[in-house]
Amino acid sequence: MSADPQTALLALSPLDGRYAGKVDALRPIFSEFGLIKARVKVEVEWLLALANEPGIVELKPFSEAAAARLRALADGLSVEDAARVKEIERTTNHDVKAVEYLIKERLKDDAELGPALEFVHFACTSEDINNLSYALMLNQARQHVLLPRLDELIQALRAMVHAHAALPMLSRTHGQTASPTTVGKELANVVARLQRQGETLAGAQMPGKINGAVGNYNAHVSAYPDIDWPVFCERFVASLGLDWQPYTTQIEPHDGIAELCDAQRRIDTICIDLCRDVWGYISLGYFKQAVKAGEIGSSTMPHKVNPIDFENAEGNFGIANALFEHFAAKLPISRWQRDLTDSTVLRALGTAFGHALIGIDALMRGLGKLSVNPERLAADLDASWEVLAEAVQTVMRRHGLPNPYEQLKALTRGQGINEASMREFIASLELPADDKQRLLAMTPGSYTGLAERLAREI
Repeated sequence: MSADPQTALLALSPLDGRYAGKVDALRPIFSEFGLIKARVKVEVEWLLALANEPGIVELKPFSEAAAARLRALADGLSVEDAARVKEIERTTNHDVKAVEYLIKERLKDDAELGPALEFVHFACTSEDINNLSYALMLNQARQHVLLPRLDELIQALRAMVHAHAALPMLSRTHGQTASPTTVGKELANVVARLQRQGETLAGAQMPGKINGAVGNYNAHVSAYPDIDWPVFCERFVASLGLDWQPYTTQIEPHDGIAELCDAQRRIDTICIDLCRDVWGYISLGYFKQAVKAGEIGSSTMPHKVNPIDFENAEGNFGIANALFEHFAAKLPISRWQRDLTDSTVLRALGTAFGHALIGIDALMRGLGKLSVNPERLAADLDASWEVLAEAVQTVMRRHGLPNPYEQLKALTRGQGINEASMREFIASLELPADDKQRLLAMTPGSYTGLAERLAREI
């Protein structure tokens, strides 16, 4: 549902304006329509669960046809149905109660379901419905949008890793020349980090509760004291594909949401790290960017091809992380048994995930424009023979030569070392012939350790 041009110009948020088309996958999940649909699903499934509990003698199990009609109300909820909920809410001034009234409105003329009206929202506080609804929304976003998009990013990076596994590149620790690596190995580091955090995101529990006004089943027990409500409610929450949260106040404590937000925030942080590194490598000339016809890099400097996709990605990941950090810090805190500060904050979940999604999209677009510049990589390596000092002094140590580190420090630190001076120094050393020959044959471009192997193994 991308915004039309005129609507986009008036959008307060870029998620509903400039970037609307990039977050369409999240719109059915985190929009108010998505929240209403999730609430209807929870209410419907709760009613079905109650009907199948033998201890609730006043509510008989529904026929398969009636159960199907009930589920169709949730599964087929339309935007028009959600608009009706909002219309009811204008009278109730309570969003969850409006959902309850919509369901009752739709069931009242059904011969089989109509008599069950007062078991809609039975023994529930609004937070029983809300916490399960948000948990379902987050699970849906995680399974169908976030993890698949992360996997696409990992696969794109892995392809680059394998393509450039053996391509040597000068490292820069503290911004100074350091032991060489390969382009593929540096990207492999990112792949490994993203895979680990992706597993954390996938494995984060999404708890839910449905235990009443202060978490003690007060209303449940008052009506049906002989039912084992904790067992019944745990079974119900599990049936929704969620994890059971047995101890709560009125609200589910949101620790699970905080954990999920922290996992996504770490993924975003890794992506920011990658964006900044690639930005730097573009500046050094290690990567070239494909030029798109008609695209302008600078309004005044015609030669520029700016790394705008990586900058766009970094900015959006930053916005997302500012929100994720707030969610993780704020949502687990609630005064006494309940305050409403979480209610308005939870409505911004979609905003955070929207900016994270835009960040991944921009990063993927930027990576797709890159091509390596082997000549520039080779030139930097050939100008940095001092990086072989590590190898030389390590071989000297093996064979017990005196003060190897200090000798190489005196030779290389702050000095203009080139191929000739390095090889002259190696030739002067009293080393076994094989080791000396191996050092003499070494170049900055060949001194990459196991980088290629490590890159190919990921």
